[in-house]
Formats: sequence, C-alpha cells, structure tokens
Amino acid sequence: MSDSQPSDADKIRNKRLAKLQNQTQAPAGPDSRSGGGETDSSPTSASPPKPAETSPTKIPSSRAQEEPKPKINISGPSAPDPAAPESQNPFLNLGKTATNGDARDIRISSAGSKHATPRKDEGVSPRDRHSRSPSSRASSAANPRPVPSVDTWEDKTLSGIFMITLKPDGSRDSNGNRLHYVQGVREDLEEQGGNLRISTDVLDQAILEAASNLDRSSPLDYLLGCWKRVSRQLRGMKSGNQDDPKYKIMKEAKRLCMSYCIFAATMPDMFGQEYPSSNPLTPHLLVDPESDRGICHDFLSEAVRRFDEDESIKDALVNAVEELSRQLAGKTMNDDYKPYVLALQNVARYPPLVNAITQSPSFVPPGVPAQDLEKSTLLGPLFQISPLQGEVTVNYFSNPKTIDKRLVVSSQGALRMTLRTHQTDILDIVNHIIRASKESRDRILDWFAMVVNKNHKRRALQVDNETVSSDGFMVNVTVCLDQLCEPFMDASFSKIDRIDVDYLRRNPRIDISEETKINADQSTSDDFYSRAVEGTSNFISEVYFLTLAAHHYGSEATITKLDQLDKDLKHVEKQLERIEADREKWVGTPQFPRFEEAVKRMKLQLEKGLSYKLAVQGVLYDDLSQARSMQFMRYAAVWLLRLASPHDSYPKQNLRLPLLEEQPAVVRCLPEYFLEDVVSNFKFIFRHLPHVVTSTQSDELVVLCITFLRSSEYIKNPYLKSGLVSILYHGIWPTYTRQKGILGDLLNSLPFATEHLLHALMKFYIGKFSLVAVASGHSNIRAEVENTGAHTQFYDKFNIRYEIFQVIKCIWSNPIYRERLSTEAKVNLDFFVRFVNLLLNDVTFVLDESLNAFIKIHNLQKELKSTSLEQAERTEKEELLATSEHQAKNYMQLTNETVAMLKLFTEALAESFTMPEIVQRLADMLDYNLDAMVGPKSSDLKVNEPEQYGFQPKILLSEIVDVYLNLRERSSFVDAVARDGRSYKPANFEKATLILSRHALKAPEELAAWKALGERFKKAKELDDQAEEDLGEIPDEFLDPLMFTFMEDPVVLPTSKVTMDRSTIRSHLLSDPNDPFNRAPLKIEDIVPDTDLKAKIEAFKAESKARKLAGAGAVDAAQAMDTTEG
Repeated sequence: MSDSQPSDADKIRNKRLAKLQNQTQAPAGPDSRSGGGETDSSPTSASPPKPAETSPTKIPSSRAQEEPKPKINISGPSAPDPAAPESQNPFLNLGKTATNGDARDIRISSAGSKHATPRKDEGVSPRDRHSRSPSSRASSAANPRPVPSVDTWEDKTLSGIFMITLKPDGSRDSNGNRLHYVQGVREDLEEQGGNLRISTDVLDQAILEAASNLDRSSPLDYLLGCWKRVSRQLRGMKSGNQDDPKYKIMKEAKRLCMSYCIFAATMPDMFGQEYPSSNPLTPHLLVDPESDRGICHDFLSEAVRRFDEDESIKDALVNAVEELSRQLAGKTMNDDYKPYVLALQNVARYPPLVNAITQSPSFVPPGVPAQDLEKSTLLGPLFQISPLQGEVTVNYFSNPKTIDKRLVVSSQGALRMTLRTHQTDILDIVNHIIRASKESRDRILDWFAMVVNKNHKRRALQVDNETVSSDGFMVNVTVCLDQLCEPFMDASFSKIDRIDVDYLRRNPRIDISEETKINADQSTSDDFYSRAVEGTSNFISEVYFLTLAAHHYGSEATITKLDQLDKDLKHVEKQLERIEADREKWVGTPQFPRFEEAVKRMKLQLEKGLSYKLAVQGVLYDDLSQARSMQFMRYAAVWLLRLASPHDSYPKQNLRLPLLEEQPAVVRCLPEYFLEDVVSNFKFIFRHLPHVVTSTQSDELVVLCITFLRSSEYIKNPYLKSGLVSILYHGIWPTYTRQKGILGDLLNSLPFATEHLLHALMKFYIGKFSLVAVASGHSNIRAEVENTGAHTQFYDKFNIRYEIFQVIKCIWSNPIYRERLSTEAKVNLDFFVRFVNLLLNDVTFVLDESLNAFIKIHNLQKELKSTSLEQAERTEKEELLATSEHQAKNYMQLTNETVAMLKLFTEALAESFTMPEIVQRLADMLDYNLDAMVGPKSSDLKVNEPEQYGFQPKILLSEIVDVYLNLRERSSFVDAVARDGRSYKPANFEKATLILSRHALKAPEELAAWKALGERFKKAKELDDQAEEDLGEIPDEFLDPLMFTFMEDPVVLPTSKVTMDRSTIRSHLLSDPNDPFNRAPLKIEDIVPDTDLKAKIEAFKAESKARKLAGAGAVDAAQAMDTTEG
C-alpha cells in the first residue's frame, strides 16, 4: 500500500466498505447455487436482507486473494499485485472496464471448428442440470413453456431490471434495449468457478460496474431507471408471501438499487464522476415521476424511510429542493414553471421530508429585506409566479392603447384561469406543509408572518416599489391565506368563538406595534399590549390574524395602487398630449432628437403602465377570489361586532344600539386596518363585482355600518367612518338584475336597518358643523362628515353628503322610515333641530357657491369672446374659466341633491322646519335664491352648455317653489318670508309664476296655490310693516346684537355677559358651540333669561300699542265730529 494518506473521499468509501463487510451473513449451505461443488467466496444471506440497510453488499474479488488457475488459451498478464492500492479498495476496481493491458480474454474452442459450440444447457446451474432425469426432460419437451427455476428467473429478471449481461456479444433485452456487459463480474465468476449468471450475490458488483461505465447517461439516470423497473416488478408480485424466494430476491435488489441511487446522488466520484455544480437530484425532480429519469413515490418513500439511518440522503433531497427554488426564482409565468411546481407538490407529500425542508436556513432566513423575499426564501419563488410580473403583463396586453376591448376581456379571463390553477397548486403545497407536523406548521406560519411584517411600507403614502415585495407575490399570499381560512368560515359562524383576541397579547407573530389603533393613542395602546396574557393561541387565531394583515399589505394595498396608477396614467397621457402639441416648435432644431427620445420614452412608460393596469384588473376582478375574500370579511365584521358588544352574542342575538358608552379597551386598541380592510374590500366588490354578492351575505355588513355610524365615537378616524357610508351608497347602485342594487331591498326590509339606519345617517351627517365652517376654516370646530382625515377633506365632504342623500332617497319610499323620522322630530327634538339646521346651512352654502360660480363663468365666457385680449391675458382667463367650471360641476351636483333632500323633508315634516330657531333662516335662504334665479340679475347665470355642469335652472326653480309650497300652511313661515327685508320682493313671485306657467313646470292646481301663497306674503308684509311703524323707533337695547331684530325673549350669555334673543343664540349654537363674542364654550343650558329686559320690552310694546290705540281713537273722534257737522 502506498505511504500517502488517503483522501477524504477514500476515507468515506472505506468506511462504507467496512460497514458492508461487517454485515452478518449466514454461511452457504451444501446446495449452494455457486455450482461446481465449490463454495462461493461471497457469503450468501440465509434470511431476507434488512431493507433499512443503506450500503450494498460487496463481494471481494478472489483474483486479489488466490493464485490464478490454469486456463485454456489465456492471454494477458498475471494477476495484479495484492499490495497495489487498487486491490485495497474494491470500489476502485469494481466496474472498471478491462483494458488491453489486463484483460483476461478466454477463448475456448474445439480443434475442428472456428468457434466454440455452446452447450445446450449453458447458463443452467449444475444442480439443475444433474437433477433433471430423462423422464423429466421428456415431460419438459412435451411442455413448450416450462416453469423456470428460481436461479434462471433470478438471472433473467435481474438482467432485465438492471440492463446488465454477462455475455460480451452486446445482447439486448426483449424490448430491444442494449444491455450493459459487466466484464469484471464475469471474470470474477470465472475465476471462482461459479455459474455465469446474475444473482443477488454479484448484483452489488454488477450495479457498480454498469453505472461506472455508461456512455451517455449519468449513473443516477441509469439507477433511477433500474429503480422504476424493480419497483414495478415488486408491485406485481404477491407480497403477502414473505418466504417466497423470488420476493426476497426483489427486496434485496430494491435495497441495493436504492443504496446505489443514494451513492450516485451524494458520492458521484464513486462512479468515476466529478461532483456537479448543482444538486444531481434536482433535474430528476423536474421530470415526470413515471418516466425512467423521474423520482417517483416509491423512491421518495424509501429515501424518507432511511432518514434516521443516513443523514446524507436527507441533506441531498433538501439541497435539491433548495436548488429547485433557486431555479424557479428566475422563472416567470411566460416560462415553463409548471415542472417546478409539480416537483414541490411531489416532495410536499412526505412529512419527514417536509420537516427537513422547513428547517432549511433558506426557509425563514433572517435579515432578508422585503424586496428579496420572493427570490431569497425557499417558498418565495413559488408565490412570485403571477401575471403581474413585468414581462408577463406585456405578453398578455401588447399595444394596450389600441387593443380591442373584447380581446382585453378574453385575455383577462385566460390570465385568471392560469392564476387560479397556480394558486390551487400553492394551497396544495402549503396544506401539506401545515399537516406534516407541528414544527413545519409553525415554520410556515413564521414565513407568512415574515412576509406581512416586512411589507408595512406597502401602505405608505408614497410607495417605493424597490423596497417592498411585488403585487403579484402579495396577492398570492393573501389568496392562499384566504383559502386556509375557508374550513372554519361556515355560514352559521359556529367557529367564530375560536378566534381569540388575546392572541394579540401573546407575543403574536404579526407586528402591530406601530399601527394606528381604532380609538387609542400610542401610549394607551403600548400600555394595553404590555400586559401579556398567558396561554397558547390556536391555529384558527393564528391564520385569522395573519390573513387580516395579508389583506392590508397585500390585496388591499394593490387596490390602492390600482387607483393611484389610474390617476398617474391619466396625468402622463395629458402631459404627453401637451408635449406632442409643441412638436412643431422642435422640428428642425438641434434638440429635436432629444425631443423624440423623450416622447418615445413617455410612450413606452405609458404602454407598460396600461398593460400593468389591465393585468392588475384581471387579477383583482376575479369572481372566485373576491367571493372568498368577501366571505372572510364577513367573518371579520361579525368578529368586530362581537367585541364591540360582548353581551349580545351576535349573530345569535340582535345588537342593542347605541353601544355601551364605556368602549371596551380591547376594541379601542385594535389596529385600525382590522375595520378599514372590511370597508375597502366591500367597497371594491360593490363597485366592480356586485354580481358575486347575494342578499343573504350582506346582513352582517349592514349591521356593521349602522352600528359604527350610530355609535361613531367608537372610531377615531372620520375618513374610516365615511367609508361605512360609502359601502351603503355603493350597495344601492342599480345593477342589471337589481334596480335598488345589492343592499336596497335589504335596507328596506331588515328590522335592524329600519330601526336604526335613518338616525345613524342623520347623526353622521350632523357631525358638529356645516360646509360653511369648513370653507371658512374654523379649525376649532369638530366634525365627522367634514373632518375626513384626508388632505382633500374639503372636497371629500361633497362625496360623503351626496352618498348620504342617495341612501336616504333609496329608503324614503318606505313609510316605516318616514314614521321613524316623525317620531325622531318629536322625541329627540334637539337632535332633529341640529340636523335641520345643518341641512339649511348646506343648502345655503352650495346654492350660493354654485350660482356665484355660474356668474364667474358667464363673465369669463363673455370676456373671452373679445378679440382684443393679449395671448397671456387670454391664457390666464382660460385657466380661470377651467377652474370655475370644475368648481361649478362639484357644487352643482351637491346642490341638486341637497335641494331635493330639503324638498323631501319639508314635505314630511313641515312643523319641524318652522320652529323659531329655524324658520327665519329658511325663509331668508329661499327668498335669496329665488331672487337670484328670477330677479334682475338672473341673466348673469346664463352660460354656454349649462347641462355639462348639471345646471338645469328651470328644474332648480321648480324644486325651490316646491319647498315654499310644502310650508305654505305654516303661518310662522309666511310671517318669516314677509319679515325678510333683504331678499323678499313680490315681483320675484310674479316672475316665477310666468316661468312656471310658460314651461309647464307645475300643474294648474299647483300654480293656483303658488299665486295664492304670493298674495298671502303680500298681506303679511303689509301687516308687518304696519306693526313696525306702530312700534316707532326701537331702542338699541331691545335689538339683538347679531341680527338687529326686535328681541322677543332676551337671555344673558354667562361668560361674555351679552344679552341677545333666545332664538338667535339657539340658532348659533346649532353650528358653533361657542359664545359668539368671546369664543368661550357655551351650551344652551347655560344661558340665563334676562327678565328685567324682557319686562322693559313688554312695557315698550304695551306703550306702543296704547299709543297706537289712542291715535286711532283721536282719528275716529275727529271723523265723527266732521260727520256731525256735515
């Protein structure tokens, strides 16, 4: 032996060889199958070999231990030196192809023939050959298909399975496949004097030799094919008979084949191969498991069974899966990614292998940034496959600006089908990981938690796509978690008690520390969650809270991005149009090439954006995934309601409103997005996919909206509360099959809605102040409708009020709601007065702003007709006109709805609108706008194409007249109109009569009532003027300091000590809860009646009345004297 130290590989091989040689084997009996009366040098097992053994049995070559025997016509050198290094390691000798230098070429031939004549019984063991009697041979001749002996069957079967032969003539099997000639085995058998046949005794050596001398395929390719054949052979046998020698042969062959497969995967140098750069098992996992090169179920089952005995196979398989993941990371949906997914599905079916994979460092690697999760984690590449990958979107939607809409719909349908299939595969893999063991389940939950926790920036105001995970990746994560929730989301909510809110205080996987809470500041929240709760959270709670977070950072963030993308694309289109309009300026200049490059770049950016938009819509507008998402959000809604009202056990019992004044701390400290995602999800579905919602799925949503609008103090963010109104509004949009939308019929029939909806809407509408306050910038005034929490709150208020009006119009035809409103006006008077006051404020404000905007438009259109304007001045006026037109559209839309709402309410509740603190403001507002519509300056409202602004003057005039008519029976209203010294003009009523008659805007009986009302106003005006004249000059101390009207019920303000009329201060406090003179907080209960001043006023009135009567008596006396004289 050489003095040099063996290499590490040699040490491993020697160690394996020692293990093989130390295996206990029973000695061969006298009927040994080696033949020739000699005992085979390789011991033969007397009992079935242990399947769990990994190393194959090795037969030491007798050539290295015995002197060569005399042979006929033997050419070649003598036996090799036993001291040579090769003889010490049989693995290096076995399987080597004999060369010209050491071949033992045996040529046995007769003297008279060129070739030896083979014996008829060649290949038959001596035992069988001698045991066959003449009678038995005659019987065999009579039977064309004799039953072969075990030895013959063994030789033929093993040769076919392992594609090996001892014949040097290039034999082929029955299928025409070439067999591998194992020359070394043949030579050993000849030296030992054994039969030239393949048996399990020499199979070890034969496999190694055949696998080491392959021409085209690798050892693992060859051995996997052998594995398939031996597995099929074993399955075809009657495995129940464990003592069947054929069964034992196949079990040993299968054991040896698996062992050499493991060697080929982990020690390729054993077969003379270099270590590959990638895992040799990986390409075989990608092949069809049923093909010869594929890794099948039997192989993985056997490999997994050996994990405890041989760590190398476990490491090899885990490394192969890691290599699969790395390769898949470079794929898109345009590529052939399916084999990788199928391979992962295949390996996920073996719990021990799954456990090993989830313990891989790449499964949940620490320190991976969000943008690398889909490339650098083991499962990331699986989830990244999506139609939203950049090159895939262009493939689906090339030329997006000119693509036919029908083709868009078709492409989106194909996109969804492909994605659904992939998402189903993802769920299959994840389910197997979860079910493999508790450890693997915890690891997959850790992975999901890592994904959502590292993607908080996806909800930032400005998202940097380079620092977060992609939309496609996050949508797949969300859909997968939605599917994991399906088993416990039944229609009866029977398992909702399993969702444990204390999960959030048991060191939860999701990070909510920096999240905005529903109604708690940071310090309150930190204090609440610092008090940990003992116990263990169940799997349902884990998945539920992870799914909530995934929606927030995944699908809901993608919806938000889609809305912003749409705005950005419109901006780019307008910018491109402006640039193209300046093309003539650049033609022929040195900068023209740069101009062309900039235009080309913008067009490319626009096309990519449009393609991505269409792809995102295709993904998000998926009926199946959105229906599943909606089902989850229903559970979230019910869960939130149960927390807010813990004593009602909703939905088994109805909720009682309003909720408790003492809000539970657990609700206050919940992350705001728990409710926000419910709102945004349903808004999206109602807007884009209303057909996936059934009326039976909406009860919980309606209850959620009404509950938190009715007890709005439970929610801190006004914008979130306004979202509850938006859900109701989108729910009443007409659809193809439902005239009142998804929720219309439900709002009119659900008892909970008919009892609480109207009050909830009115409460939210009231807030704390009106549109006027927002416009004037009174920051000290609080509101719900106005203060939406967004930088666009001044414009958001229009949408919110518009949505409230639409919902009220939808339910107004229901008499139950009108009865509720009438009761509300009587029972809760202050509340209703505040509502009426706010409505009047809004009508006054929007009408004034709308009409002023049309006056501006009228003047600007007139000025722009002039040809004398300079270009700069013309441009300035055009920009001002565009701004005015935009404002007019916004204001006019709300004006139409507000006036319509005023008409509805005054028709039903005329008494409430003519209360002292309301009636004068209402009369002044109506008179002012009537004057604007038909008065001398009404021509200033004429603009070009008024319909584009939603301005229909005749319709607006008709509705204002309806409000007058609704209140005509109230004498206080008639008197208030007559007292309006600023805008009341009898001529306006006459002009309005002409317009109504000329355009047939009113029925004859309505016109008659209108004329009669005008006459009543005239008479009331005359009486009021006479009363004022009778009073004479009123002392200043009797005049209200704000309205300068004669006070009827003077009161003293407690802090400023100012005296004013009760009706004036009541009206003021409806809009502003502060003293109008020193801005100190003030309530109506705090004012003090000024009895002294009231007594003086009454005395002044009595004195004036007496003076009037005395004067009238003197006139009568004088007239009587004149008559007598006459």
